Amino acid sequence: MRDTPCMNKNTSTNNSADSNPANRDPISGEPGSHPVSTGAGAVAAGAAGAALGSMVGPVGTVVGAVAGAVAGGYAGKAAGEAIDPTQQDAYWRQNYQARPYATGVASYDELAPAYRYGWESAPTSAERSFDESEGDLRQGWDKAKGGSRMTWDRAKDAVKDGWDRVSPGRNA
Repeated sequence: MRDTPCMNKNTSTNNSADSNPANRDPISGEPGSHPVSTGAGAVAAGAAGAALGSMVGPVGTVVGAVAGAVAGGYAGKAAGEAIDPTQQDAYWRQNYQARPYATGVASYDELAPAYRYGWESAPTSAERSFDESEGDLRQGWDKAKGGSRMTWDRAKDAVKDGWDRVSPGRNA
């Protein structure tokens, strides 16, 4: 299985130790990498900035999109840092087998990308519920799943569980 920023580098083993405890960025090595959160924040705020900027014309659209994307990226990164990925991974590693969709799953490693996608995406979706965000999540799954061969339909319940665990009171 190839290593991707959205996956724990240890997903090919059953060892519960996290080989990337600081959640380091795969390129810069800086701690606190949250690529899904940062990207989702940048996209959402960039679109909002472009919409606001369009009120003053085409140049305003471009300036608004850039400013919104930068601000949204930082906001998404901050939201992602509020969640401890090591703690989430340990929880799901211990509890995934009790979930109804885990029947027939050979190991936690099959579901790990879905859980991670859920817990990383929830903080970047403002006050939207999982159901309200599902279309965006489905669209982003192919990129977020890394080397997983899981389809969205198979991963959806685990993504929702990861989402629900970090966003109590916002579930639909």
